[in-house]
Amino acid sequence: MPELPAMSAPAKRSVTIGGHRTSVSLEDAFWRELRGIAKMRGQTAAALIAAIDAKRPAEVGLATALRLYVLSELLKRLR
Repeated sequence: MPELPAMSAPAKRSVTIGGHRTSVSLEDAFWRELRGIAKMRGQTAAALIAAIDAKRPAEVGLATALRLYVLSELLKRLR
């Protein structure tokens, strides 16, 4: 059986997007990677989240969009 990564329940965090506060629930691993990606790009996590939010389709929830973004960025590093 493959070894599983450390797992956590989703943690809810408040972020401001376009001047409005909202809450997003993500697992700790996604929050860490999201902050790391933002830091590598020289921006805040809030700015990165706002940029992702602005580009996501209306039918895709913000938490889903953030997870898929992190996955996409990690896959790019593997190639």
